[in-house]
Amino acid sequence: MTLTEDCPLAEVLALRLRESRDELTARWLDRIAARVSVDANRIFPSADLLDHVPVLIDGIAGYVANSSSIVSADMSVVDKARELGGLRHTQGFDQYEILKEFEILGGILLTFVGEVAGRSEVKCTNDELMACAQRVYHAVCLIQEATSTQFLQLVTDRVAEREERLRAFNRALTHEFRNRIGACLGAGQILQISDIDQEKRAELAAVVVRNVRGMQGILDNLLELTRVGADARQHRHVRLPGAAAEVGRELREMAAAQGITLRFSEDLPDVEVAAAAIELCLTNLVSNAIKYSDPSEPHPWIEVRGALETADDGETEVVVEVVDNGLGVPEAERDRLFERFYRASHGEREIEGTGLGLSIVRETVKSLGGRVWARFPGKGSVFAFSLPWRRQEDAAALAAE
Repeated sequence: MTLTEDCPLAEVLALRLRESRDELTARWLDRIAARVSVDANRIFPSADLLDHVPVLIDGIAGYVANSSSIVSADMSVVDKARELGGLRHTQGFDQYEILKEFEILGGILLTFVGEVAGRSEVKCTNDELMACAQRVYHAVCLIQEATSTQFLQLVTDRVAEREERLRAFNRALTHEFRNRIGACLGAGQILQISDIDQEKRAELAAVVVRNVRGMQGILDNLLELTRVGADARQHRHVRLPGAAAEVGRELREMAAAQGITLRFSEDLPDVEVAAAAIELCLTNLVSNAIKYSDPSEPHPWIEVRGALETADDGETEVVVEVVDNGLGVPEAERDRLFERFYRASHGEREIEGTGLGLSIVRETVKSLGGRVWARFPGKGSVFAFSLPWRRQEDAAALAAE
């Protein structure tokens, strides 16, 4: 069943689609918002993305009006559809939700076809009405295909990237354990020699203990990584100052042993946070700052600060910073700070650690919908992370506790 080029209903329908594109966009937005967990204001989070939806409807209208036009050949329409696929990927949609999104659009537009046909004074046959409906459906399918293709390409790229990261992770893990086991075996074999002096024996025993403790630290960090994920959202909620104070109690002795003053700002926002996640992040960041303190600094210090800030998208965030006057990080190594097993170097000074702490912070914060970063103001470092502040959800979680 096809349309003839002079089908009167097709011309009227195309005109009405163009005239009603904003109304149809609003219908689509409302129906999507009712089905997905993304806030309505985030479904099309910018004016450009919201404005491109009418372009898709214009493309459908052109396809209905002109039997020789092909939606997939209209690059402006295809580009907008692909852009929508990229957006849905970043928002965490799955393929089913995208299919459902276009199923909703198709239903809205087919209902609109019936409304136009019912109100129009133009007479048409049932065949012409069905052909118009088929063209609308076909156009929606072509746009859905462009959106899904882009979405799936990005999913494929992400899977490939994660596979490569996993291979690199396995190589690094194997290398780390091989080196530490080799050091333990070498020291143990020498310890079996009966005539070595006590000083040498103690030195070799320290090598064994240090490397076994290092492997234990790696395994502990790996265990923490397995706990990072959706379950992190179910952690017990406490007030941020309380979580920070708990970290202070755990690490103050470690800091004092190196002459470091550990401070917690009195301006920390009194908001609810996931206790385990925040304490894990702060423990890693503060202990890192202790390890990378500057031995030449007469008054080394570390301070934990926090604030409520408004992000670029208008959402409120809880921002927490760990600031120090330590060694900092060489500029050439800053891009790799949050990689697993990567440790910044400082000449010949050996700093103990597994290289997993910052990656744990990154994964934990990411699992809670936040972000992490570092900056270097000249002397020392600032490591910071932010988490979305959902006043109602956090208050409800605290009440449930």
